[in-house]
Amino acid sequence: MTDSIETPRPLPISDAYRDGMRLLAAGVCLITASRNNEHGGMIATAVTSVSAEPPSLLVCVNRSASMFDLIQETGSFCVNVLTKEALSLVEIFSSSARRLERFQTGEWITAKNGSPVCAEALASFECQLAKTIDWHSHGIFLGEVTGVIHPRADAAPLLYMDRRFRHLSELTV
Repeated sequence: MTDSIETPRPLPISDAYRDGMRLLAAGVCLITASRNNEHGGMIATAVTSVSAEPPSLLVCVNRSASMFDLIQETGSFCVNVLTKEALSLVEIFSSSARRLERFQTGEWITAKNGSPVCAEALASFECQLAKTIDWHSHGIFLGEVTGVIHPRADAAPLLYMDRRFRHLSELTV
């Protein structure tokens, strides 16, 4: 006869999901939009390529974020893929208390759709809102890409994984 081994009680699915998703490394993006010279921005990792024909991507935004209404109202946005050197922007755009500093730091240009473009980005995708999908607490914005620039294509990307910011290093194979 063998002694029984006590197995740990399984986590609720929502906790197990969060624990699993924090292990998924993701590029850090700065989503921007503008209305009547009022600029908005937020940091996001829930950004994904959808298709090459037509060029499109998606961004997931919580309904409680001010960017949700700004994107809905303007029908346009820009996805700026950040470099590891842009960590200071992440700190500013992640804090509502620092809202007034947001577009005072770094270099900015204006996309044709009026959205701010970060000059420190690896790549910036100017998008027209094609469709919004409501999903519980979030809106999934499908954007058709209308312009792309590569301000810092030679730089290393900023990543987020396991509640920490990271960057890539070369593997020798």
